[in-house]
Amino acid sequence: MNEETIKYWTDLSNYDLETANAMLITKRFLYVGFMAHQTIEKILKAYFVKLRNEVPLYTHNLLLLAEETELQNELSEKQLELLEKLIPLNIEARYPKYKEELLRSLTQEKCELILKETKEFQEWIIAKLQKN
Repeated sequence: MNEETIKYWTDLSNYDLETANAMLITKRFLYVGFMAHQTIEKILKAYFVKLRNEVPLYTHNLLLLAEETELQNELSEKQLELLEKLIPLNIEARYPKYKEELLRSLTQEKCELILKETKEFQEWIIAKLQKN
């Protein structure tokens, strides 16, 4: 594992954040949440590679990734709440029976907040990646 692998995960995270923003503009709120989850998952995997110099876990569980990267004790309450908010958006966005209920819960304002917090979290991890 090396800087190239970290860059790979970081680039994917950036792409997913751009996609989430595009989904917000087109009011495809279900996919705003899904792509926000993907943004955080991939930046946590970049940090996993930096910390452990191993292939990241094959998981979508953001809390597990935070634990495995030893970040769980550094997370603010707001960051922890974001992870908890994003986890179901990854799973439920994939299955039709959950989509209608999930769509009702996602408004323009809620998606704007999710994206703002996602970008802040991603920037926090990127700053940690640039140390050392």
